[in-house]
This record gives sequence, C-alpha cells and structure tokens, in this order.
Amino acid sequence: MNLILLGPPGAGKGTQARRLEDARGLVQLSTGDMLRAMVKEGGPLGQQAKEIMDAGKLMPDDLMVSMIGERIEKPDVKNGFILDGFPRTVAQAEALDTMLAQKGLKLDHVIEMKVDDAALVERITGRYTCAKCGKGYHDVFETPKVAGVCDACGSTEFKRRADDNAETVKTRLEQYHAQTAPILPYYRDRGVLKTVDGMAEIDEVSRQIEAIIG
Repeated sequence: MNLILLGPPGAGKGTQARRLEDARGLVQLSTGDMLRAMVKEGGPLGQQAKEIMDAGKLMPDDLMVSMIGERIEKPDVKNGFILDGFPRTVAQAEALDTMLAQKGLKLDHVIEMKVDDAALVERITGRYTCAKCGKGYHDVFETPKVAGVCDACGSTEFKRRADDNAETVKTRLEQYHAQTAPILPYYRDRGVLKTVDGMAEIDEVSRQIEAIIG
C-alpha cells in the first residue's frame, strides 16, 4: 500500500506515519532524510545531489523522483510507503505518478489531514519539553502533574523550540497552503484524495485513516 500524508507542520503526520509503520509494515519516506542518506552513500545520484546542495540550489524534480524511485526498490519497502513532504506541486505529482506507473505501482490513497489554522497555532506555540528527558508538555492540553516538575524524571528544567512561535507558525501555514492547494484537485480528480480531521484526538485520527485504507 502506497500513501501520501498531506498536512501542515504540527498536524500530526509524523505520529500517524509511525502508527502506520508499526501496524502495516509501511516505511515513511521523508525527502529530507532520503537526500541526506543518498549524499552519504555516494553514487551518481548522491554526488549530483551533493553538488546541488553545496551550491545552495533547489533540487530539480527529476532528481527527487529518481531518488524516490531508487529508495522504493529497497527490500524494506516491500509492503509499501508513506510519502511525507513530496510532492508539493502538480508537476511533481505528475512526475511521481509516471515513475510509479513505470514500476507497475500506484498511489492507493492521498490523505489530507485538515486543520483549523488558529487552533493549530495554539497547539504548536504551547508545546514545550523537559530539557533532561525530552517528555513533551503543553501549556493548555498537557501540563505536569506538579507545576514546574517533569512527571517522568523530576527535572525542573524545560525548553521550547525557537521556531514554535506564533509568527513563524503562521508563516509555515501560509507556505503550506500556497504549495498544497494546487495538488488537492489533481488527486481529487484521480479519486485517491480523502480528508480526515487533523484536529481530532490522535486515536480518532488513526481510526479515520484506518477507515479510509481498509
């Protein structure tokens, strides 16, 4: 089974992808991770990617699609994959479909995790973690049982990500909507696009996804 999860930062794509990996034996393919691995491994594609990255240029679509094509031929992807972060344009979506068709494969489902922007800003900007053990908390939704003391390790030191502020999150949301809006009709026309409520509880989002993929 081959899936794409669409959703802005903070929508919970990573959480749902990990659950699908565990339950279905699928492999989450992050284009950023793949690029770094490909450069590390070397080879013709890796060398080409390194030169482009060193020059500070954007990766051309054909290189990205070739990289994905190479990755999905590896044995660990035999049960299927979950793409995260690609495609971002209609041209990329078309190139991906062409490459998959050449391998006798297709996308089974494209799942949009729909979010309420204002609620997502609150969700992300309220996040913080224990500086010692990394346990996650939230100003509103998940506070320590004893104020200022980590439930897991008892530490009193906490930290927030520098980019988890309202302005940065709003900018990332605007970029996501601008990039993603054009590819939704593309996949809708092909009958593979489904939408789930990305603002629901984690278990409920998982239930909605399972209902789609069957």
